[in-house]
Amino acid sequence: MEKPQHTRTFEDLVAEGAAVPTEGWDFSWFEGRATEARPSWGYSTCLAERLSRATAALDIQTGGGEVLDFALGRAVKVPPLTVATEGWQPNVAKATALLRPRGVAVVACPQDAPLPFADSAFDLVGSRHPVSPHWSEIARVLQPGGSYFAQHVGPRSVFELVEYFLGPIPDEQANVRHPDRERAAAEAAGLDIVELRAERLRMEFHDIAAVVHFLRKVVWMVPGFTVEAYEPRLRALHERIRTHGPFVAHSTRHLFEARKPDA
Repeated sequence: MEKPQHTRTFEDLVAEGAAVPTEGWDFSWFEGRATEARPSWGYSTCLAERLSRATAALDIQTGGGEVLDFALGRAVKVPPLTVATEGWQPNVAKATALLRPRGVAVVACPQDAPLPFADSAFDLVGSRHPVSPHWSEIARVLQPGGSYFAQHVGPRSVFELVEYFLGPIPDEQANVRHPDRERAAAEAAGLDIVELRAERLRMEFHDIAAVVHFLRKVVWMVPGFTVEAYEPRLRALHERIRTHGPFVAHSTRHLFEARKPDA
């Protein structure tokens, strides 16, 4: 029988968090050891509704394909053409295995590279948590009248945890993903903003294994994170959680819908 989390040693928990595979965007391992409130809009369900109306759809930075697979499974009908891109090779393989049975082609494409598709190729482009939207490319591959529909990570997301390890982050760096900046960038690329909604959501980390796995999986939070480099801070946080309960942070998300004007 597995020991309760609060009775396990620091070394045991850290070793577990360091051993869990990080491919894809399946966060089911965190059940019982970390929680995150979900945005009220329900991105995957909303994406399914839009896929039902699309004729050619593109999912950018699909990760392991889990979100697109969920949405396609709930769409009333699937687009005749659906394509996904992904830049990290382990995720390319995982997404291909998951999405190929649904007829989706997964194209290996670095996140900052031009999209390898013709102009006006898609009437729907989606993405869940893109690292940095390539607005000019999104506008280029959208058909006139087509839509970009995505859920983005907002500014200062999980910064309680980030600043615990890195110290205070300058406002200029912390607000790179501010929705007002993204609105301006999308409009500069020629897109019209249809909807932009933002929410701040509570997160809790119930043991140090969850912290370690999270920072290994979401690599941009603490760049270059390793257990060895941050062992003293990890050990102090382990004792803090044992003594005072879950470490609380807040994620920020915004729902983004933009439209390419009709020709």
